[in-house]
Amino acid sequence: MSHPFTGIPSFLRAPIVTELAKLDADIAVIGVPTDEGSPFMPGSRFAPRSIREHSLRFVGDEPGIFDPQLRRRFLAREMGESRIADVGDADILPTNVVGSFENITATVGDVVGRRALPVILGGDHAITFPVVRAFASAADAGPLYVVHFDAHLDYMPFVHGLQYTNAHAFRHIHAMEHVGGIIQVGIRSLRSSQVMLDDSLNDGNRVVTMAEFRRAGFPAVLAAIPEGARCYVSIDIDVLDMPLVPGCVSAEPSGMTYEELRDTLVALCGHAEIAGFDLVEVNPMLDVGTGVTSYLAAHTVIEFLCAICDQPNWKAARHRPNAP
Repeated sequence: MSHPFTGIPSFLRAPIVTELAKLDADIAVIGVPTDEGSPFMPGSRFAPRSIREHSLRFVGDEPGIFDPQLRRRFLAREMGESRIADVGDADILPTNVVGSFENITATVGDVVGRRALPVILGGDHAITFPVVRAFASAADAGPLYVVHFDAHLDYMPFVHGLQYTNAHAFRHIHAMEHVGGIIQVGIRSLRSSQVMLDDSLNDGNRVVTMAEFRRAGFPAVLAAIPEGARCYVSIDIDVLDMPLVPGCVSAEPSGMTYEELRDTLVALCGHAEIAGFDLVEVNPMLDVGTGVTSYLAAHTVIEFLCAICDQPNWKAARHRPNAP
């Protein structure tokens, strides 16, 4: 019998595959343990390990995730037939941010090249820039729309020699030719500057503040994405309301409930083709003793995967003999 406190903590006890040339899976979990883009407090570098540990609490005697409210089992094939792989962590070079980012892009690019869905466990939000950059190799599949869940815009101008912090990622991403558009959801922080908001809007990004989200709900998000488009999703844990995420240095009041985030992610799965996603800014060093923020992060990743793998397009592409 498997217990959460025994064994090597790969995500959902998935097989560990460190030679990406041999990767044969539909989903590849990648840790990106760096927080050098966090200018206030360190600690999110420990999140990939902590999220993996808490994911073990979802592993039972039967493969898959059973939802007692829906009375359905999800991920039974993916977990039962080892279609999820944990490929370990991108190679991080402390103090060499450019080198670390090159390694992140290369690792994610290898996973995309093997036609697996990359699931990224951060790390601070600076990592989304090198992750999305990796999808340039798949540009022939059509434009990639980026949906960014966050309390903050992360659209800081490149000034004072700074360009690789967690406040710069989406300014980099806007400049990428393979990115068709950016939708920023849950924005509300009083620490956001007018320059960041004006620049994001002037660059053609769609900004859905929490006030607008509460009025219009997830249709406001879906309206900015062509139906069936390829979509990359970046989830900053601080999109959720402050009391839900004690282990997050940048938590803000008046955020989403878990249900609001989950329902929006589920709606995205039905509207677009999810090409990959990340979850960032969990800081285990700040968390309460039970690790609820890491647990909530694992819960979010798992429930999002349940929704992705339940879609007809996923099943049609993956649930067949010799599917890649």
